[in-house]
Amino acid sequence: MSTIVDKATELRRLHEAPELLLVVNVWDAITAQVVAQVPGTKALATASHGIAASRGYEDGENIPRDEMIAEVGLIARVAGDLPVTADLEAGYGDPGGTIARAIDVGIVGANLEDQMKPLADSVRAVEAAVAAGEKAGVPFVLNARTDAFLKAGDRDPEEVLADAIERGRAYLEAGATTFFVPGKLDETTVGRLVEALGERKVNLIGVPGSIPLGTAQKLGVARVSYGPWSQNVALTALAALAEDVYAGGGLPAGTRRLS
Repeated sequence: MSTIVDKATELRRLHEAPELLLVVNVWDAITAQVVAQVPGTKALATASHGIAASRGYEDGENIPRDEMIAEVGLIARVAGDLPVTADLEAGYGDPGGTIARAIDVGIVGANLEDQMKPLADSVRAVEAAVAAGEKAGVPFVLNARTDAFLKAGDRDPEEVLADAIERGRAYLEAGATTFFVPGKLDETTVGRLVEALGERKVNLIGVPGSIPLGTAQKLGVARVSYGPWSQNVALTALAALAEDVYAGGGLPAGTRRLS
């Protein structure tokens, strides 16, 4: 069985490798088990939105921290030797303490979002999270996230990009491993982010209409994850089953017994 240091080291290596790291987000034990068993899975990532939704909470740190930590810990246990990175939102008002608790339950990486708080505050949060990993003796993979594009509104696109680059540089200098920029970004924007911050430093989310994975690989992106979209794929299939059953149909052909 791999140690937590082994898993963290491997997760860091996967982000630094020339191959694009692909992680399909999970939200509970059975989804973690299913994805972990798919050939080609190298790491697991949780989705805070998915975990919260499956327990009846709205996204945005409405799920109590204790519940979130318990769930990501269960996912880490089910994952076995696979490294698990967790979406821990903005750290529940205590980023250092939240990361420390996540490490205690086997998590070796995390997303930490800035919610577009003042840059100095966001940098301090990154520093606290990095310090928690160092104190635990774990080469923790901190994926510092900015909401610059998600909350862009009517701002000039060039201003938004400049803001994202400034934040990315600050978070990386504060010790973050990578910089996460969720949003539907075009190839030019992704290319400029990578040029400004370095290859294998920028992480993206796969959304409908996002750039192809081959393009992300060519541009030097480190990782693509799928956030709440993996759960939406599953829920779409569930809704389609219910609709078909009510119309007189049944289980779709090709259904596999995965649980």
